[in-house]
This record gives sequence, C-alpha cells and structure tokens, in this order.
Amino acid sequence: MTREDSAQRTPAAEQTPVRTPVRRGPGGGGPFGGMTMPGDKSLNFGPSAKRLAARLRPEWIGIVLVTLLAVVSVVFAVLGPKLLGNAINLVFAGAISAQLPKGITQAEAIAGLRAHGQGQLADLISGMTLTPGEGIDFTAVGHVLMWVLALYIASSLFAYLQGYVLNGITQRTVYRLRQDVEAKIHRLPLTYFDRMQRGELLSRVTNDIDNISQTLQQTMSQLLTSLLTVIGVTVMMFVVSPLLAVIALVTIPLTLVVTMLIAKRSQRMFVAQWRNTGELNGQIEEAFTGHSLVKVFGRHREVEERFRSKNQEMYQASFGAQFISGLIMPSMMFVGNLMYVAIAVVGGLQVASGAMQLGDVTAFIQYSRQFTQPLTQLGSMANLLQSGVASSERVFELLDAEEQSPDPERPVSPQGTRGRLAFEDVSFRYVADTPLIEDLSLVAEPGQTVAIVGPTGAGKTTLVNLMMRFYDLDSGRITLDGVDIASMTRHDLRDRMGMVLQDTWLFKGTIRENIAYGRPDATEEEILDAARATYVDRFVHSLPDGYDTVLDDEGSNVSAGEKQLLTIARAFLARPSVLILDEATSSVDTRTELLVQKAMSALRADRTSFVIAHRLSTIRDAGLILVMEAGRIVEQGTHAELLARGGAYYTLYNAQFAAPAEEEA
Repeated sequence: MTREDSAQRTPAAEQTPVRTPVRRGPGGGGPFGGMTMPGDKSLNFGPSAKRLAARLRPEWIGIVLVTLLAVVSVVFAVLGPKLLGNAINLVFAGAISAQLPKGITQAEAIAGLRAHGQGQLADLISGMTLTPGEGIDFTAVGHVLMWVLALYIASSLFAYLQGYVLNGITQRTVYRLRQDVEAKIHRLPLTYFDRMQRGELLSRVTNDIDNISQTLQQTMSQLLTSLLTVIGVTVMMFVVSPLLAVIALVTIPLTLVVTMLIAKRSQRMFVAQWRNTGELNGQIEEAFTGHSLVKVFGRHREVEERFRSKNQEMYQASFGAQFISGLIMPSMMFVGNLMYVAIAVVGGLQVASGAMQLGDVTAFIQYSRQFTQPLTQLGSMANLLQSGVASSERVFELLDAEEQSPDPERPVSPQGTRGRLAFEDVSFRYVADTPLIEDLSLVAEPGQTVAIVGPTGAGKTTLVNLMMRFYDLDSGRITLDGVDIASMTRHDLRDRMGMVLQDTWLFKGTIRENIAYGRPDATEEEILDAARATYVDRFVHSLPDGYDTVLDDEGSNVSAGEKQLLTIARAFLARPSVLILDEATSSVDTRTELLVQKAMSALRADRTSFVIAHRLSTIRDAGLILVMEAGRIVEQGTHAELLARGGAYYTLYNAQFAAPAEEEA
C-alpha cells in the first residue's frame, strides 16, 4: 500500500477510540515523529480475571484431576506434623518416665510430686501418658517416623503428578489463546492496523501472551495448593487445640486488609508497566525499521532521547509495581511472626498447666508455619496475578476489537474468469463528515488496461483498496463479471485478483518459495517460466544458491529493484483475472523497466489491469486513463485524447516534463 492517501486516511483513526497512539497515515509517525501518550486506564481486575479463568473451561476434566491430586497431596502433608507431634510425645514422655521410680503408677507419681511441693511438675505429668521407669520406646518412635516419611513421600509424588497435569492444562490454554489471537488478526479490518503501531501489536501477541502463560503456570498450582493447605491446616489446628486455632485465625482479617491495601496501589502501576512495554516495543521497531533514515538525517540523538524518556517511564512503572506489590510478602511474614509468638507463649502455658502435651504444641507450631506460608505465598502471587491480568486485558482488548463485516452465508461466485469490473455509484469516506469518493462510476472491460493518475491524496490507492474489499463501501456497489463483490467471499474475490505494490513484501524463505507464494501448487517449470518472463532469472543465477537462496525477513540480501521483480514474478505466476499494479516499476532501473513493461504487457493480456502510475510515460499505451482529483474522476480517455483536451491530464503531463525541458534550455 502506498502513502499517497495519507491525507484522507489519517482521520480514520479518529473513528474508534483506542488506547494506542494514533498513527499518521498508513506509515505511522515515522522514526522522527512524536508519540501521543494514551491516558491511563484503570484495570478492571475482577471481570478480566474471570474471563481469563473462563479460558480454562475446556480443561475442566483435567482441573478436576488436578484438584483431586492436590487434595490428596495436602491431606498427606498436613497429617505429618500431627504424627511428628506423637513421636515427640513418646520421646518426651519416655525421658520423664525414666526419672520416675519404677513400679509405681502415673497417678501415684503425680500424688508424690504434689506431696513434695512440686505441683507444677505434677501438672505437666498429668497431661502426659507414661509408665514410670520405662524410658523411651524407640521402637514405637521408629514406627511413627516411618509413617511420617511415607506420608511426605506420597505427598510429594501426588504434588509432582499435579504439576505435570497442570502444565499440560496451562500450555493447551495458552495454545488456544494464541490461535484465537492469530485468527482474530485475520478478521480485523485494515483500519485497525492503520491506527495500531506494529510494535504495540507484536507486544500484545508475544510479550503479553507469554506473561499470561507464566502467570497461569505459577499461580494456578500455588493458588490451589495454598487454599487447600489453609483449609487442611485449619481443620488440624482445631483438632489439636481450639484455643490456639482461634488465636491463629485472628490474623487472617489482618493479612487480608494488608494485602488488599497494597494490591490496590500496585494494580494501576502494572497496567502502566505493560502499556509502556508495548509503546517501547513500537518505538524500537519504528526506529530499527527506519534506521538508515535516522542516520542519514542525523536524528539518532533525538531517537535515543525518546527511547530514554520512554524507557524511564517504563522503569518507574515497573519499579513501582514490583516494589509496592513486593511489600505484601514481608508484611505477611511480619503478621505471621506475631502469630507465632502468641502461639508459643500460650502453648507453653498450656503445656505447663497440663492442658496440652509438648508434642501437640510443637505440632501446632508447625501448623502455624504451614498456615502462614500459604497466606504468604498468596500475597506474593498478588503481583504476578495482577501483572498477568493486566496482560490479559490487553489481549482481550485485541480479541474484542471490531471485526470486518463477515462474508455472506450464501456467497455467489462469478462464472468464468472474464475480469469485467464495474463501479456503480460508489461512495466511500474514511470519516463520516469528510467526503472522499462520491458517486463514482466506471467500467473496466476484460483485457483492458485502466491507468489511474492524479495528485497525491486524490484517492487512487483507495480505489484499489475498495476493489480488494479492504474497506467496505458506504453506498453503491462494485461488480466482478456481473456479481456484486460484497456477495462473494473475500478469499474468492482476492483469489481472482493479483497485486504488485510499490512497497515490496517478501518473507523469510527461498526465492522459489517467494515466487510461488500465490500458487503453492505451481510446478517447477511454471515457476521458472514466470521468473524468465519477468527477468528474475537473470539475477538469480548470479546468487550462490540460485533459486534456493534464502531471503531474510526484510529481503536485504537482494536489491530493491530485484525485490520488485520478484513480486512481479509472483503476480505473473498467479495469473489472476484482474491485475493491480501500484507503481510496480518504481524501484527498477530504466533499462529493466522497459523489459518489465514488456513482461507486464504479456501479463496483462486477456485480463483486466489497473495501473496506478506517477510516471505518466509508463501508461501511454493504456486503453483507458482515469484522472482523479479529490476522490472524483475528472477526466477519462486515452493518452492522446487527454492531451488533446488540454485539461487536468495535460497539466499533470506537462508538469512532469516541462521542468527537465526548461533545465536543458
């Protein structure tokens, strides 16, 4: 697509408000233009998080399995401290019993201690189960420890299986999300790409989706395990000591308040972080694409300054988001330590009074750690979760973008490939109150070459874009062989048309693959015939690998003229019924241009051709020349007829050739 319609297309970006900078014309702001800063938009955390969770719905069977595995793993893990407490009770009771006279009962030992004024020690022994004089039963202790070891091994095994299944769920979910984004991009209208920076779009498709993947992978497992651990540990704490359990639960509201206050402040900064990431990517992509121009015009210092400014904004947003959200974990640890102190003090008093055994207190202390650890993990996940939801909002914004009008449910396809194209009272405007093309009518007969000329911004490329249905008409219709193109599928329409643009596009692949892009099923001989007809064959043989030469992403290992010849060969091989040439020889030398003109004459034979030309010498032989001004056809006829008329075409033609003639004189 050329930039000659930028004057009309700029306002198109104003039709739909977007958060990204408005691009000035199809080419964007260029490597030297300023960037419009979008306003901050607060993250709608709840709905975005629910929508992200809804993406997991197809994996509900796996999620149920993960939940069951997590439950079993957590149950085994929370039983461990209780059994360890029993082992400590056995050891402690055995150590105390060894100091008591053998042959008496526990009740007699307690009575004897009270008689000797050792009431506190008597209270301690009253809360224990022991046999005076027996000592430590190491066999019983060994059996308990074996059970503890078995529980922890089983818990780890189920946790491993849970992680394995969950990894598959996460990756399949992200895989489907990437598929949806890719499919969405192909359904978006051209206006969306006109107003969206490429770097910003790439950031949403790559960085944001990767961040979502990381968030799901790290938070789902920890979130589920942490919640189940909190529930399991709470139950066990009430089993061990209701009093200490109440003390532990008192800290939950405090931790929730701390988490919510900190998360609320960091939420806005995560949105700014990922917005700035997209803008910085767009700026870098823009500067790298125009790197040569930046150097030629000596604007590298300005580009560097813009980069430093945007990088500083990203640094401040990222630092603020990570620092503030990072306060959650130490705050939770502080609250947990307060709970730990309270439990230790009250638990010690309970053991001293004989209300609890030492092993139960040590088990409860372990439970208190297990209780605060998942709460701390939940707090530490807050920054990651907010970051992932912020990225998901940007991806959902792309998925929610307005799509191009759908293809008809019952499409019609023209019979044959004559290539008769007719405009019937066509009107189109990018912005409702800015007229561009009004009531335009013309007919291009099969085999006819129609040249479109006019000043920059006259609407020449817009006319071609309407033929290809890159934009939909406001009124009127365009027919191909008598069939309204709006009643055809876009694929069917574009399959019958071929385009050679002024801005060449090649992909990373061999020269052979680039030529066959329009017809992947073409034979080797057909590819070679197209290359010979368009004079690609001449320079390919000078390359080390010939037609197997691999072009890079930008096609920088061939010249601009050679790239344009490759695009012409691509169109030649496709052999469409309608051919559109948008200044297709602008990058080739004069001698090659003459050869290519002959090749395109053969290519245009028996098919309708539209030629957008700025050099009027290249369209003298056109069967019909259309002169456009401000979206209207002001003149039409052959080269000779229009010159004889002395109108707009005559003025354009003389403007091109008068200046060289004056210089020679």
